[in-house]
Amino acid sequence: MSQTIQYFASTAKGMELILEDELKQIGADQVKHAAGGVYFEGDLEMALRVCLWSRLANRVLMPLAKFSAQTPEQLYAGALKVDWSKHFNLSKTFAIDASIRRSKITHSRYAEHMVKDAIVDQFKEATDDRPNVERDQPDIRINAYINDNKVTLSLDLSGDSLHRRNYRAESVEAPLKENLAAAILIRAGWPKIAAEGGALYDPMCGSGTLLTEAAMMAGDIAPGLLRDYYGFFGWLQFNPSIWQRLIKEAEYRREKGVDNIPPIMGSDISIKHTGIAKANIKSANLTWQVKAVSLPLSKTAPDESWKPGLFVVNPPYGERLGEIKQLESLYQEIGSILKARFNGWQASVFTGNTELAFNVSLKSHKSYQLFNGAIPCKVFNFSVEPERHFEGQHASQQQQIGDTLKKALLPTTGDWSEGATMFANRLRKNIKKLKSWVKKNDVHCYRIYDADLPEYALAIDIYEGEKRWVHVQEYEAPKTIDEQKSIQRLRDALAVMPEVFDVPQKQLSLKIRRRQKGSTQYEKQGTDGGFHEISEGNARFLINFKDYLDTGLFLDHRPIRQWISENASGKQFLNLFAYTGTVTVHAALGGATTSTTVDMSKTYLDWAKNNFELNKLNLEKHQLVRANCMEWLDTAIQEQKKYELIFIDPPTFSNSKRMDNVFDIQRDHVELINKASKLLSKKGSLIFSTNFRKFKLDEAALPSLTVQNISKQTLPKDFERNPKIHYCWTISISK
Repeated sequence: MSQTIQYFASTAKGMELILEDELKQIGADQVKHAAGGVYFEGDLEMALRVCLWSRLANRVLMPLAKFSAQTPEQLYAGALKVDWSKHFNLSKTFAIDASIRRSKITHSRYAEHMVKDAIVDQFKEATDDRPNVERDQPDIRINAYINDNKVTLSLDLSGDSLHRRNYRAESVEAPLKENLAAAILIRAGWPKIAAEGGALYDPMCGSGTLLTEAAMMAGDIAPGLLRDYYGFFGWLQFNPSIWQRLIKEAEYRREKGVDNIPPIMGSDISIKHTGIAKANIKSANLTWQVKAVSLPLSKTAPDESWKPGLFVVNPPYGERLGEIKQLESLYQEIGSILKARFNGWQASVFTGNTELAFNVSLKSHKSYQLFNGAIPCKVFNFSVEPERHFEGQHASQQQQIGDTLKKALLPTTGDWSEGATMFANRLRKNIKKLKSWVKKNDVHCYRIYDADLPEYALAIDIYEGEKRWVHVQEYEAPKTIDEQKSIQRLRDALAVMPEVFDVPQKQLSLKIRRRQKGSTQYEKQGTDGGFHEISEGNARFLINFKDYLDTGLFLDHRPIRQWISENASGKQFLNLFAYTGTVTVHAALGGATTSTTVDMSKTYLDWAKNNFELNKLNLEKHQLVRANCMEWLDTAIQEQKKYELIFIDPPTFSNSKRMDNVFDIQRDHVELINKASKLLSKKGSLIFSTNFRKFKLDEAALPSLTVQNISKQTLPKDFERNPKIHYCWTISISK
């Protein structure tokens, strides 16, 4: 493929203009910035060169097809017209990413599903077989971009975001993305300073991202040289000889360029952070060129032999470390050190708080806006010269610097205790154990820990959606356990989880599990939550981490939902005590002709309705009924309703104000099952499940029914450590 093609290099908001300049320097033609990235033209070699050399791009997309689509069916039809066999075969895995702007197709996950179906159906039609989906590192990644009902299907040549350089051996909480660090350095003027032999110093280096990116720039080192995965590796039209030529060129340039790297040094008050920085620097093969040491900010100073260069810092700005008032003196300290020890240098402060930047007490000659995730930030550039100093500082402010600095820089995790380290190691072990299973089965929501260590009585679930969330439930400690000891263990656990799971604190939620009394099982547990979208197979659900006792999705029922989805085709389905209707959604998507979903909670039925609408289900065929399930069964029996598939997952007990009597699962299950079986067709199946650990099914009281215990078969791998998480039976009418 030597013809000229127009590609699109995506990037973070605020970086489009500097990416445009970068692509021109790389040698691309017809370069033009747009919202979210830059268009450029060139042959395939140019596109691969951009993948290897761009420090700012996220992805490089090569268009395969463009068409209009106002409905999912039109999207499917357009994707079906692409000859996918030209791009990959059955031995390759694939994934779809979709993004949507101003379109009648409103849900990106549904768009992904339609394109995936078109690809799978095309292969099945031609070969009677299908390629597998792999979300993390597929052989082929397809991007579907829908804007104003116009669709562009592209091959993602990068495969994974190009900011992942593959040198980050370890990470601190909320580290700078590598391409954001590169943007900060470019806006700070580092390429010119480095070319002139100026040094670089970062006094809060964290995991060393600014240091490493600075060295790679100065040493003419391709940012993608260490990566072992690209999206074009699995593409049938990929020419390895072109890539090898580019790699050899990059290796030659690196060999020549490392000798030109000026002094680059970073420090951090945290010994742990500098250890991580050293590991990352070593992983980037820059140990001899870049140094990281553990020092408090107060001892920051350049070496006398260095040529004045760039002082660059990314201090906290109220998101992670303390409140604004606690940080004011930190920024004042930065300014004082610059004026006292870095005269003649250039300085850049990257922050999300403009007001804090004024505490540096230097006059900024230039500022640029960038975004750290969704947070608007600025790079403030200063020339450290006496005439640019603000007049006067209060002596009292100087006296407060030491104490305030320690508070402001205290890591959120602190120094881990022996118990916290043990807990973190167990989490990592569990992650490693489940990693291949999660990938193979395309599981997005799963349990990673369930009181594995008696001292840490927690249940921890991972939810992968547009972000990763960690849902933590602490089992109420026995009264014999010292309260302070219990609190300390919880603090230890919460301290290690953001780092182990690579999530910010705000994406971690905590609940205390207590035996629910009365109607509290249906009450809100908080007020500051919100709904998030996740996927499970071809279904999508809304979950909530803070407002209710449970999230809206029982993870241990995943195999049951899958079985019902696979066995619902052409059947009438009934879901009693339906909660948020997730099982019904799977039945409907699996081809159930009709469904009835019964629950007495308006809150959960409204939630179920939202789940149905999210999955584009026809509410005329799939009905929601608010009722006491036992009373509803009496009415349904009188009306001689029949269902070929019934699912019942009742609460252990319920005494809702809408019920005249208290429902008790152990006492009332025989009556419940006998009533439900009267609605079952002769060849139908009833699935009965309960989470009551002391439950005993009274089979002798069900003489006209055939009962089979399938608890073991419905236990997912992520709940194997807790085989009593639920009990489950299939029930049918005896012949």
